Amino acid sequence: MLNPQDTAARFKREFEEEYGPQSLPFFNNGYAQALDLAKKDLKFLLVLLISPEHDDTSSFTRDTLLSPDFIALVNDPANNIILWAGNVGDSEAYQVSTALRCTKFPFTALITHTAESGPTSMSVVTRLTGPMPANIYIAKLQSAITTYAAQLNETRQARLAQQFERTLRQEQDSAYERSLAQDRERARQRREQEAAKAAAEQKAQEMVAAAEKYTTDLDQWKRWRAQSISPEPTAETKDVVRIGFRMPKSAERITRRFKCNTTLEELYAFIECYDTVHEPSGSSFVSEPSGFKHEYKFRLVSPMPRTIYDLESGGSVLERIGKGGNLIVEPIVDDDGEDDGDDEQRYVA
Repeated sequence: MLNPQDTAARFKREFEEEYGPQSLPFFNNGYAQALDLAKKDLKFLLVLLISPEHDDTSSFTRDTLLSPDFIALVNDPANNIILWAGNVGDSEAYQVSTALRCTKFPFTALITHTAESGPTSMSVVTRLTGPMPANIYIAKLQSAITTYAAQLNETRQARLAQQFERTLRQEQDSAYERSLAQDRERARQRREQEAAKAAAEQKAQEMVAAAEKYTTDLDQWKRWRAQSISPEPTAETKDVVRIGFRMPKSAERITRRFKCNTTLEELYAFIECYDTVHEPSGSSFVSEPSGFKHEYKFRLVSPMPRTIYDLESGGSVLERIGKGGNLIVEPIVDDDGEDDGDDEQRYVA
């Protein structure tokens, strides 16, 4: 048992060994494959079944199958013929002979698609049994080919039209899907832009609200802290320190006395709360704002030699500054090089 392709190759080899090199276009695969190809391409399938043991096989082959007219017939592309041949001694060819109801050899069947056979079926349109002269054999085949060629052409054109319509629908569907995808993408981008805009607006509102809350809390903290700033010692008080400041915005230069044991933080608080201290005081007590963490956004610096009096080192005014001095109030600069506060927060004594 050989596969269909090997069986076809063996048939062709044995045929040439018997009758010499020839140009018959035998199909190089099985009958089922040849039938499928003829059905798909709307061609004629010409089936030849021979029996080497039959007395007329040799003469039929030499006089008819190898005649120039028959060779020209099967090789003419206009006839659309697929030539499949088999030896009934092989399993596949024997099964084909049974299916085609072959009763006499050599046997020829012309199979093709017909209008009566349905959209996908194939029919035997001509059976030629036994030996016959080449001219009669060829005439019968040519007559059948001519009869059904027009139907095949019509069916072929119909299939091409269907394929064109199918391709056109696919292209239209693809174009619609692409357009739909573009619309979805534009809608997605629009939603993202609207969401980003809404988020930016929300963030801006939150920043404004946070700035307003910070301003309110800072003002409350100043009022709360100003309540605990010790009053300036009188002229008769001993052990005092005299410090000169140039205040913010107005650049007003002030001088104030502090007790020697006053903490440096008290000095910072005095600068921070200066405007609040000098406002008319009310009778109500101001509480510390809840959750507010105050930070001094300036530092006290002596000009010459330059010395920074930072809060982290602690100490009293006398210990850190001495019995008197003039100080520069410098804004603390962020890492990005920008002042934490306005330019008006830079004060020089």
